[in-house]
Amino acid sequence: MYFYTMINRTIVRDQVREYLLTQMREGKLNAGESVNLAALARTLKVSVTPVREALTQLQQSHVIEAIPNRGFFMKELSHDEAKNLYELVAQLEVLALEQSEFDADAIANLRTQQRLIQESVHPLDRINAYMEFHRLLTKNYKNTVAQQILGDLKTRVFLYEKAFMSDESFYYNSDNQHEAIISAIEDDNVPSAALVLKMNWYLVQDYIAKQLVVL
Repeated sequence: MYFYTMINRTIVRDQVREYLLTQMREGKLNAGESVNLAALARTLKVSVTPVREALTQLQQSHVIEAIPNRGFFMKELSHDEAKNLYELVAQLEVLALEQSEFDADAIANLRTQQRLIQESVHPLDRINAYMEFHRLLTKNYKNTVAQQILGDLKTRVFLYEKAFMSDESFYYNSDNQHEAIISAIEDDNVPSAALVLKMNWYLVQDYIAKQLVVL
């Protein structure tokens, strides 16, 4: 019975975590906002235990922070974190790309996703399409530990993208880089694709760093 209860609680915890991530992706949770544990449990009609566990998991991923005597908050954005975060994501994605194989279907999916980025009208839709492009680019990497780390890091990246990437004119250079990545993969030139991928993340990092200086 205890084991069964543990499994159920784990399932609920994971569902709560996914609910919170979905709230972020839909722009309903933003950096600096509080996350009320009790209110969240009432909304989801679950006990506070799996909610606390889900928030603790997100805390370990540096998405949520627990402030003593105040509760849980979406972590604030910072210049130093952005620099470290984007550099690490760039390195991990390059590693994943270099260790991946792409067939015709994978390349077609990348092209379709790139069109979705270009056709997106709402900034939030564009950001989600952009993040999905990068997920498709690295999804065939077989290292599950690295994939978990990369997924956690990108959860945090999304909050920076949402806060600062509403200017669609910025995506012109990024679109060109995405096209170059796909073309290099088609030509079986992984080193070139990896180089452009790194440049793509550093382009975004530089843009966001300048926005953070303005704040």
